[in-house]
Amino acid sequence: MSHSEYKLNFRPLGTPKGVSSAVGPHGAGASPGDKKSKNKSMRGKKKSIFETYLSKEDVSQGLKRGTLIQGVLRINPKKFHEAFIPSPDGDRDIFIDGVVARNRALNGDLVVVKLLPEEQWKVFKPESSDKEAEAAYESDFPEELCGHHLPKQSSKGCNDSTDVIVEAQYDDSDSENGHSNSQNALADGVKKLSVCAHDKGKDDASAHVTKDESTPMSPDTRALSEKSLQRSAKVVYILEKKHSRAATGILKLLAEKNSDLFRKYALFSPSDHRVPRIYVPLKDCPQDFVTRPKDYSTTLFICRIVDWKEDSNFALGQLAKSLGQAGEIEPETEGILTEYGVDFSDFSSEVLECLPRSLPWTIPPEEVSKRRDLRKDCVFTIDPLTARDLDDALSCRPLADGTFQVGVHIADVSYFVPEGSQLDKVAAERATSVYLVQKVVPMLPRLLCEELCSLNPMTDKLTFSVVWTLTSEGKILEEWFGRTIIRSCTKLSYEHAQSMIERPAERIPEQELPPISPEHCIEEVHQAILNLHRIAKWLRQQRFTDGALRLDQLKLAFTLDHETGLPQGCHIYEYRDSNRLVEEFMLLANMAVAHRIHRAFPEQALLRRHPPPQTKMLGDLVEFCSQMGLAVDVSSAGALNKSLTRIFGADKYSRARKEVLTNMFSRPMQMALYFCSGVLQDPAQFRHYALNVPLYTHFTSPIRRFADVLVHRLLAAALGYRERLDAEPSALQKQADLCNDRRMASKRVQELSTGLFFAVLVKESGPLESEAMVMGVLNQAFDVLVLRFGVQKRIYCNALALRSYLFQKVGKKPELTLMWEPEDPEQEPVRQVVTIFSLVEVVLRAEATALKYSAVLKRPGQEGCLGLEDPDPDDAEPDNVEPDGTEPDDAEPNDAKPEA
Repeated sequence: MSHSEYKLNFRPLGTPKGVSSAVGPHGAGASPGDKKSKNKSMRGKKKSIFETYLSKEDVSQGLKRGTLIQGVLRINPKKFHEAFIPSPDGDRDIFIDGVVARNRALNGDLVVVKLLPEEQWKVFKPESSDKEAEAAYESDFPEELCGHHLPKQSSKGCNDSTDVIVEAQYDDSDSENGHSNSQNALADGVKKLSVCAHDKGKDDASAHVTKDESTPMSPDTRALSEKSLQRSAKVVYILEKKHSRAATGILKLLAEKNSDLFRKYALFSPSDHRVPRIYVPLKDCPQDFVTRPKDYSTTLFICRIVDWKEDSNFALGQLAKSLGQAGEIEPETEGILTEYGVDFSDFSSEVLECLPRSLPWTIPPEEVSKRRDLRKDCVFTIDPLTARDLDDALSCRPLADGTFQVGVHIADVSYFVPEGSQLDKVAAERATSVYLVQKVVPMLPRLLCEELCSLNPMTDKLTFSVVWTLTSEGKILEEWFGRTIIRSCTKLSYEHAQSMIERPAERIPEQELPPISPEHCIEEVHQAILNLHRIAKWLRQQRFTDGALRLDQLKLAFTLDHETGLPQGCHIYEYRDSNRLVEEFMLLANMAVAHRIHRAFPEQALLRRHPPPQTKMLGDLVEFCSQMGLAVDVSSAGALNKSLTRIFGADKYSRARKEVLTNMFSRPMQMALYFCSGVLQDPAQFRHYALNVPLYTHFTSPIRRFADVLVHRLLAAALGYRERLDAEPSALQKQADLCNDRRMASKRVQELSTGLFFAVLVKESGPLESEAMVMGVLNQAFDVLVLRFGVQKRIYCNALALRSYLFQKVGKKPELTLMWEPEDPEQEPVRQVVTIFSLVEVVLRAEATALKYSAVLKRPGQEGCLGLEDPDPDDAEPDNVEPDGTEPDDAEPNDAKPEA
């Protein structure tokens, strides 16, 4: 039967028990609040649940007139009925309430929405608002801001992703009372910490909480201040289906055994609750599935949505393949990659034919004659210990007048990737390498990544260099760009470079360092590192004086068992001076190249911009901070940086406060984006907010990012090495959009990989105990940052051994008072007060369901420590980390370098 022939009559009969015909438990169907469709039986008639999409012409006209708005849909991973698109004016996000209003669009799709009448806009109660709406952001955070927003496991540096762990599997259980409360959820695209930002009621509102007290929205919106309203909309068209339409999950039999549907279809239940439940033909299922369904209850499958009709609560799909046991790392990883559309297949023979045939390959003499020969210079790489794709090297030669000649040398990947070739097409489609905890999915074949392009020591390599004459204070006197040949004298790790920085006057013993080529000596390399470190400190100081912002977040690194691949332990990666050294010169090179290509090709330059934060969210956060007694200046990136630095303090918990505040202020931040300069008319939009510079690009990681390959081609054309690119700005923008999409997918995959490994670690080695700092207080729960692991969790009062608990406002500050049942019945209850920035002891425990873990509070004064010991920081770098201050996959600072 072809897909077009599927005619399903979705009556209540075909719906799982306990679920209304209009509401799928995973978000397929009507809005939880849509009582009409929820309670009316269809009686066999086909009834449209979703609206018909507008025509392309109507959409085009509506967008031009401003009656329609387009944006990327974000569905809250913990409350599937809540979704948002960014407001074009930077105001509070536009809210889309329920699956019906979402109209079959999936997370990440580019959609067109129509605003609902004002009386249907969302009202939010700040004192009850929680972090769920904000969770829909899923760490949309520019790498330029930090050591990296989310754990980019195999990247060159801590600043390669802002590193807060995202839970391995999301479900509805993180609603405030510990179970889903869809109808009463209060959606607020604001901060989880805006818990009391707009409370205009009593200053000391208190309530004993013994049950779910959330209440439906009041319809009387006129009585509320304007800022308590959030514009609401419905999806009327999907411009681009960016979601892969693939999902991992479990197969189940339908509940009604006597129905026609039961004889034809099984129900696929996705792990990601933002994806609808899916009917799959039984003929796609394993032969014995109907007779032995329990045998498959923990088997992970991949399913692809092929259709979703207007009159169908659930989508229709095809089972693609069986992955293996749910909860095991490799099946789960393959599922993650598939869901996010990552191409992890082997490179085709057509692609591999583009590579040099005769190996070992040597540089042709005619190519040597075209390049500046730097093979005698003291050039070296600094990378994670286990890195195999080395795409940047540094050099620093003192000059007679006291200045320095400093070089950044980047692998000349474009030499090996002919324009228009099959290799070029595949690299353009993949757009980025993807770093998982245990492995890398490379953008280019390994022969290029690890041999031909990798700047391995004591081997002649083709590079593209930026060379400056600098003073010791980092002032640029001269600048040169060009194609070069280098011969790296050694492969340093960050640890090696750090030991040189920390022992400036000592001779580092040979056995502590990697081999160094005979043409150079340890002392020469050591002195070059010290000179680079001194210049980098000046450069960094000047950047922040000039108004840059950095929001470093914790990055989790795992140690893996070499035989089983399972995580043995984890620790927070420490970002040190050696990371910062590399970061500063990568930033300098990227900025220099941006100016050079934009000067040469004002309409064709591929640049990277970082829009300022969302104004409404930032304003809400500033108001909240002022109510907490924290003065924060957000007039510019630099002002925010200074404010946060001042608030962090200098005591033993300054890092914890820093993490909480960093997390709070990461939420309003927008993603940095690649763009073609000819497409944006206003040069003010070119700016990079976090770096506070007018022009920025990516030049320093062409092995792992296709954008850098394009920038290399542009720079080569600007320098006269080749003809200018034969591409219209619109075509370059299309490639920029693809790079943005694949980068975002790559970040999500990294986050989920980290979450997967951490969940496995809790399951295998837990319970894990840690100090935590409170990030937000709700009336029945509170959010904590678990300091030892950098993860965030919600702790529910009803999961604790409490006699009672009291939520109140002290001034504007939310506070939970917990009364613990005494261990000895004759004693008084133990009282514990929880406020934002409180320190508490928590225990992370695996739940019965695979790959889920929860956090509970330790009773005050309770002794005993559980779980793992902190790993020795001097252990060999775990296989997955690429510590370096590089650009967190979006942290522009310093290009992260992946490691294998």
